Amino acid sequence: MEFILNELIQQVMTARATRKPVLIRGGGTKEFYGEHVVSGQSADTAVLDMSDYVGIVNYQPSELVMTARAGSLLSDIEATLAEQHQMLAFEPPRLGARSTLGGCVASGLSGPRRMAAGGLRDFILGAKLLDSTGSVLNFGGEVMKNVAGYDVSRLLAGSLGIFGPLLEISVKVVPKPEQEMTLQLDLSESQALDALNGWRGLPLPISASAWEHDEQTGTGVLRLRLSGSQAAIKQSKARLGGQEVLSSVAKAYWTSLRDQTHRFFQQQPLWRVAVPPTTPVLNMGSTLIEWNGGLRWLAQQADPQTLREQVAALGGHATLYRYRDKLDDLPVFHPLHPGLQAIQWRLKQEFDPMGIFNPRRLFRDF
Repeated sequence: MEFILNELIQQVMTARATRKPVLIRGGGTKEFYGEHVVSGQSADTAVLDMSDYVGIVNYQPSELVMTARAGSLLSDIEATLAEQHQMLAFEPPRLGARSTLGGCVASGLSGPRRMAAGGLRDFILGAKLLDSTGSVLNFGGEVMKNVAGYDVSRLLAGSLGIFGPLLEISVKVVPKPEQEMTLQLDLSESQALDALNGWRGLPLPISASAWEHDEQTGTGVLRLRLSGSQAAIKQSKARLGGQEVLSSVAKAYWTSLRDQTHRFFQQQPLWRVAVPPTTPVLNMGSTLIEWNGGLRWLAQQADPQTLREQVAALGGHATLYRYRDKLDDLPVFHPLHPGLQAIQWRLKQEFDPMGIFNPRRLFRDF
């Protein structure tokens, strides 16, 4: 791996010297996400391929910590964890067989279990970053109590590579639940949100929730995944009611949400809207709801400006998640507050003053 790292460093230094933009690429499963940029076919653009920089550097099951290189396949990471009956609690979307750990962290996306376990950023303990001078920078560590200095490693989550390529990531892992069960309840959208709000303060082992309109029955369906001990799940089932879903069917359903193979995700444009979970029905058309009401997927929105204004007024933000084309003046990500924008700019200047890494992928200004 030392040879591959040296090659990556040399490519970055060459791009810096020639002022070429550098497109960071892993498995290529998330190229749709963010602002669409040039593909790297141009002679004026360099592609930094991270897919060969692979391998688990350190894994201590008893310490619930794993460190792996950025190009490592997510499937390999999870297979190794499964051997010890452990997992990544935030259930990152895999989006394809070539999905890598680096791409997972760079996108910052979490799956169905996020509402119960926390987001990806909460599980990042440390990271190594290659900056535009060819230097390898170390942030954080491999222990959960490491709080020395500014926690840059977590800021790298969701940065889409604009500060530089991730080389290694240390993550906290968790044991797999003893047992899981999925319940299905026929509820309208407003009924489902009211129920989720009522259950939020109760000691119920709900690890995932999803509401959608069932086109076959014409009714709304709320699915709840319970995770924990057999006794806790049995008691919760009696309290929540609903119909138990066959285990194989339930597993396929939650996998389709996690990996976004569910039919709802095939629609374009598709908006990813984060709002406070107590937010009532948005009345903005076709909707899929996750995270106890905190994540609303909206399809076929014709007026992006109105959507963002309404969501911002509710204390949320809206991302144009999937699209074929869009207006040039429409940013993919919800515009940041000027103060936060200034912080992002200063970080970009610190790590990549030449502006060569993934230019305009996250923000169109840099």
